[in-house]
Amino acid sequence: MSKTSDTADDRSEERRGGAGSVQSVDRAVSVLEILAKLGEAGVTEISEELGVHKSTAFRILGVLESRGLVEQERERGKYYLGAGVLRLAGAAAIRLDISQEGQPVCRALAEDTGETANIAVLDGDAAVNIMQARGSAAVTAYNWLGRRTPLHATASGKVLLAYLPAPRRETLVTRKLPRFTEHTVTTAAGLREQLAAALEDGFACTSEELEIGLNAVAAPVRAHDGAVIGAIGVSGPAYRMERQLLPELAERAAKAAADLSRRMGYPG
Repeated sequence: MSKTSDTADDRSEERRGGAGSVQSVDRAVSVLEILAKLGEAGVTEISEELGVHKSTAFRILGVLESRGLVEQERERGKYYLGAGVLRLAGAAAIRLDISQEGQPVCRALAEDTGETANIAVLDGDAAVNIMQARGSAAVTAYNWLGRRTPLHATASGKVLLAYLPAPRRETLVTRKLPRFTEHTVTTAAGLREQLAAALEDGFACTSEELEIGLNAVAAPVRAHDGAVIGAIGVSGPAYRMERQLLPELAERAAKAAADLSRRMGYPG
C-alpha cells in the first residue's frame, strides 16, 4: 500500500471513529516507544518506523507535543520524549514506591490494632486502596483492595482531600456530595469543617459515613518534599472501633504514617 493511500485510509478511519480512534491511540503509543528506543527522531524517521505517511506522523507528534509528551529540538527538527512523560512516570513511581515501602508498615498497623489496615492514594476525584492487611480481629473483613471510595465519606479520602491545593480542594468540596448513610456529610460547610479538623489534628475519622456499622481512621503519608502522597488508616466494625476509641486508633495510624513517610524520604 502506498503512503498516499495510507493517508486516505487514515482519514477514512478517523471519520468512522471507533477502530480509527483505537488505531490512532496505538500509533501514538508506538511513537513514544520509538522515541524511548532511539532517544530522538525526525518526522521522516518516525513515519518510516510506523509505516505511515509523514503527514500522519506529523499529526500524531503535534497532539503529543501539545500534551507535553514529546518536545522538538527546533534547530534540527528532531523530536524527543517530553517532560509530560516524566510527570506520568513519576506518578507511577510514587505509587509503586509507596506500595513497596508500605507493606511492612501496613502489616504492623494491622497487627497493632487487630483491624484492617489500608493504604490509599488519590485517583482523580476518589481514593483508591492500593494495599490492605488484616489484623487478628478482622477475620471477615471486607476486601477494600483496588476499590475506589468517595473522598467525603471515608477517613483516607478526607485526609487526601484536606491536603490538596485550595483551588482543587474547593472544587471537590462544592460539587454534589452523595449521601451513603444518614451520617454522611453532604454539605460543603460541614465538609470544610471536617477537613479543617483533619489538618489541625493530623488525622481524620469517620463514623458510619460510608456504610452503617463501619468506622475508620486515617493519617497522611508524605513524600521526601513534604507533599501528601497517600493515607494509611484502619477500618473496622463500629461495635469494636467505638466512637470514643477513634482518636486513640487515629494516633496509632498517625505513627504508622510517620514511619511510612520516613521510608519515603520525608525527614520530619
